[in-house]
Amino acid sequence: MTRTAPDSCPGVLRLHQAADGPLARVRVPGGLLTSDQVLVLAAAASELGDGAIELTSRGNLQLRQVRDAAELTARLTAAGLLPSRTHERVRNIVASPLSGRVGGLADVRGLVGELDARLCATPRLADLPGRVLFTLDDGRGDVSGLDGDIGVQAVGADEFALLLAGVDTGVRVTGAEAVDIALAAAEGFLAVSSGQWRLHEVADGPARILDSLGLTPGTQRVEVAAAQDVPIGWLDQDDGLVALGAGVRLGALDARLAEFVAAVERPVIVTPWRSLVIADLEEWAAEQVVRVLAPMGLIFDAASPWLHVSACAGQPGCAKSLTDVRADVTAAVESGRVLSEDASTETAPERVVPAEEVSVAGRQHWSGCERRCGRPRGEVTDVVATPDGYRVD
Repeated sequence: MTRTAPDSCPGVLRLHQAADGPLARVRVPGGLLTSDQVLVLAAAASELGDGAIELTSRGNLQLRQVRDAAELTARLTAAGLLPSRTHERVRNIVASPLSGRVGGLADVRGLVGELDARLCATPRLADLPGRVLFTLDDGRGDVSGLDGDIGVQAVGADEFALLLAGVDTGVRVTGAEAVDIALAAAEGFLAVSSGQWRLHEVADGPARILDSLGLTPGTQRVEVAAAQDVPIGWLDQDDGLVALGAGVRLGALDARLAEFVAAVERPVIVTPWRSLVIADLEEWAAEQVVRVLAPMGLIFDAASPWLHVSACAGQPGCAKSLTDVRADVTAAVESGRVLSEDASTETAPERVVPAEEVSVAGRQHWSGCERRCGRPRGEVTDVVATPDGYRVD
């Protein structure tokens, strides 16, 4: 598959002209933010955008209706969120959010920083499409199934499987070799690509990259699948501290709520499931965070129906959307029409019904058109807008 148009992924220096105004995407390698950075983002959302920070399926962030692009650039640069003007759109690095704190076979946090720094220091890799995704999985298998292009997954304390186009190649490397191999594979992608945005679009792409690197596929393979378990609620860290997994309704974090998250003054990890992890808390502090932030909208209850739903931007943010999808989803949740996994679905498949009659059980993604933007990986029921209502697929 050869693309006929250049990659147009937005960033901070190149905004996307959405239907509701300019949109900026801020790359956050590994999803890791300091409390000071969260505060900067909250202020930018409030003062320069529409008042919300959107969490993306790659653990990045978006600001909508940006009114002053130059001021946003200056603020993010000062906060360390824009370390490279040349490579900003290619810093797409997803890592296991709980790595080094809760479980996992290896701690990949150091690999995130090393990969990001060396990626930005390699001029040639600025030419990567903005859709290329690096994955660093600590062995629990949570991010390897996110349709990455180049990744490693721990299979031991110091042994990693090399994944290309989301599939285990059978090649095994040490932790010290992991970043070298990932960067070499990225250069290999540029060598074998003829305009494609993703590695899986290149005919025999993984095999050609391995051949160019002089690597022979092994016989053992890690099975890669989309993870379903979002880290929510009280999470006991291996060091005796506590992490809190917090869901965010439809992935839109209100700027005022973000200010309160920043006030906790602990590391914040943005997950690729549009949620947050607030880490390294004492038990008493974790209890206070839940007591204060749950009533404000953060979700610490794994049984919440909000965790079953996702949605595209819908109107007014997208000109292609047939309806205000997020308003329709909100009404469905608040009226009890988003059902638990084991409940029987009331809306018959393939039947078109008005928004107020849609009733679906389990994981579901609501879309304003057939493009189904933002659809999560794995098993999910599609609720798709048509000119006459919604169709459940």
